[in-house]
Amino acid sequence: MVRKSRDVTEAELSVLQVLWQQGPMTIREIAEILEPKRVDAYYSTVKKLLERLEAKGFVLREAAGIAFIYEATVARDELVGRRLREVAETLCEGSLTPLLTQLAQHHDLTKKQQKTLMDLINDLAKQEKR
Repeated sequence: MVRKSRDVTEAELSVLQVLWQQGPMTIREIAEILEPKRVDAYYSTVKKLLERLEAKGFVLREAAGIAFIYEATVARDELVGRRLREVAETLCEGSLTPLLTQLAQHHDLTKKQQKTLMDLINDLAKQEKR
């Protein structure tokens, strides 16, 4: 399968996850979280990943003294939704039903997760009636 150039790689995703969890950070701060024992060696890798993410529009960079602060411009939920739609298009002819069915049947959903899913279904049904 050909990867779309606007998607994020697994390495880029690890950087985004740090930004989602910690908020805006410098390259060094991100490197310290991802590779605490090899910060200096990993610094240039993180810098390159952030440059690629910025070019794709997933992060924003702002000058802060001699360093730059990087911030995610896409929310985790937005990226999850984008990827799920791509999977549905590729594997399920655009339908989300097989995807949702697989997730619900093959993962032990907690009572809380089941309630959340049922509430969502009920809300969608109410919206459809309007």
